[in-house]
Amino acid sequence: MKWVDNAAVLVVLLFSISTNAFGERLSFSQKLDMQVRFDERSDRDHRSQYRMRYYPSLSLSSDDAWSLNSFVVTGESFASSHNTFGSDTSDYLYARRLYLRYEFSDGKMEAGIIPTYKGRVSSSGLSKDGWIKGMRTVYALQKDSEIELVIGELDDTNANSAFDSFHQLNYVELEYSAKMGQTHSYEVSVERMTDSNFIRGEYRWQYTPSHTLFVESVQQLSSSSSKFVIGLSGKTSMGNYPLSYFSHYSYVSEGFGPRAELTEDFLGTGHGASAEISGDITLINDTEWFIRADVVDSVSRLLAGIKVTFEQ
Repeated sequence: MKWVDNAAVLVVLLFSISTNAFGERLSFSQKLDMQVRFDERSDRDHRSQYRMRYYPSLSLSSDDAWSLNSFVVTGESFASSHNTFGSDTSDYLYARRLYLRYEFSDGKMEAGIIPTYKGRVSSSGLSKDGWIKGMRTVYALQKDSEIELVIGELDDTNANSAFDSFHQLNYVELEYSAKMGQTHSYEVSVERMTDSNFIRGEYRWQYTPSHTLFVESVQQLSSSSSKFVIGLSGKTSMGNYPLSYFSHYSYVSEGFGPRAELTEDFLGTGHGASAEISGDITLINDTEWFIRADVVDSVSRLLAGIKVTFEQ
């Protein structure tokens, strides 16, 4: 690693000092995942890349209700978490989150530099490796429904700016989500981000215990620009060997704006399709391989690699 952000160093030191000083009274957990992949795109030279993601968490109460959490990762922008081998300009490790979380019987609250999601990440949602400076409140309204409110700032999307001071309130998200029995669920949200207003909807149908159909749509309210996704995800097998898969068709309007670029592995606007399959490497614990193919209009992409996870 040629260069490590000062904030990343401070985060690691903070959790290390806290663990050593209060180890008998506080509970510390951490997770590290590492990935190496080959990236072949039709519109540029192929690349060999790597990713490191570190998730430290420090419980601040005996019942684990209060915790301090962080996230340190490679990549130099909001939607990027990979560095390229041999690059002089892409070899960085940044701290992107540091937030306090309080969990209670009916939900949770988070404050600081928080994740972009409350749980599962949708195809139409923001990149799971991004950040928002602000607060999130999740509250259960009934047994199978909840409401989420996020307010904060999403402005400069360079990774080295995540720990800059708060400048303005320009991000608001209000979401209602619900389950209908064991097989159906949906989400509806209104969003204010990237100087535009959006409405987003998602429907998921788990038609068998191992397979789920999902449909997602995001509409920009000031124009006819939109994003639409329909796909399948789940688990299957080849003989006795278990496999996971994820596939979808998507369409992103030409004028949808910067919100599209803040999603995971954005290739371009227009019609697109993606398919990924992965499986465990049985000889090595907590290690998996994956192969993914993407096509968006005239741009095609092939990704293949391995990922290993360490957790304690």
